[in-house]
Amino acid sequence: MHYLSFLAELHQRLHPETYLEIGVRSGTSLALARCRAVGIDPDYAITAELDHSVALFRTSSDDYFARPDPLRPTGGQRIDLAFIDGLHLFEFALRDFMNVERHSTPHSLIVLDDILPKTPEAASRNLQRGSWTGDVYPILAVLERYRPDLIVVPVATRPTGLLLVFGLDPADTTLHDHYDEILAEYRKPDPQPVPQELMDRFGVFPPHRVLESDVLDLLAGIDRSLAAADVRRVLADRVRQDWGIQFARETATAP
Repeated sequence: MHYLSFLAELHQRLHPETYLEIGVRSGTSLALARCRAVGIDPDYAITAELDHSVALFRTSSDDYFARPDPLRPTGGQRIDLAFIDGLHLFEFALRDFMNVERHSTPHSLIVLDDILPKTPEAASRNLQRGSWTGDVYPILAVLERYRPDLIVVPVATRPTGLLLVFGLDPADTTLHDHYDEILAEYRKPDPQPVPQELMDRFGVFPPHRVLESDVLDLLAGIDRSLAAADVRRVLADRVRQDWGIQFARETATAP
């Protein structure tokens, strides 16, 4: 399944009231939104037909989140669904995740693109022809190590995979607190040391298996009065039952 088809299903199943996208380009994925939406891209060139409720910002994501009130375009409502597809570099993707989570809720879903490079060349920090992902892939290892509280699910969409992150905690500062050491350890020069199991798609879920379960419906209908820890517990139980993921990281301790 192509990632745009998968994203369309997410919008249909989750019915988000607010949507944020980093890396708009022509607006093809932003056009899927049917709610208050924010698109951030310093070089967008829109060709898709967008809904009237979309607010576009020709700026970098760092500059956008440095604004006094990044949620003003959504009327102050936090982000229900976000798609991160900006600069294909590890440090930018990490900061984008940190910034989006800070403006989300425990019931939100963040989706990151380009998490599954097929070769070390595709994961180069320098732009390549073909299915170039850049070095976004270490985000998976970082979240599992530093944020074992999160539910992290890689999905084998075409062409370069998506990463779904559930059970968010806007108050958590772990990634911010360890940002410099994370970059020192995980940002590598080319050629990229992409783990073989990642290129082999080991532990990666087929899109249809994700969509055929009722995990997304549970997320859409979950009691919004629940605290972050309770939301994670409910979601983790269902993900374990439906997708067979064993959350060894549930009892892990972040650095």
